[in-house]
Amino acid sequence: MGITKKDGFHPIINNTALLFKALGHPARLSIIEYLTNSPSCICKDIVDQLPLAQPTISRHLAELKKVGLIQGTIEGKNICYCINEEKWAELKSIIKQFDVLQKKNSRTCPEL
Repeated sequence: MGITKKDGFHPIINNTALLFKALGHPARLSIIEYLTNSPSCICKDIVDQLPLAQPTISRHLAELKKVGLIQGTIEGKNICYCINEEKWAELKSIIKQFDVLQKKNSRTCPEL
């Protein structure tokens, strides 16, 4: 496996790449979708909805939490997960910036 060189890029670009990487797995996208349709939930709620084992769901939750897209609060023996609205707004802002740049620099690519 090769080494990825990240030092030459702006910290915002590296952070954005981490967010997109975290969302680059169907299970994580499904978890985000589930959490957006539910005010909060525990891991078991997600396990009941997705075709994955509890340890696998827990690993995906950890990845989403690591980049800040979700947050968890301890409630008894469970962790209750929800979308981190601040980080979600940041992600939407980043995507909107790409959209603005694309419209500003819009060019038609020649058909191949």
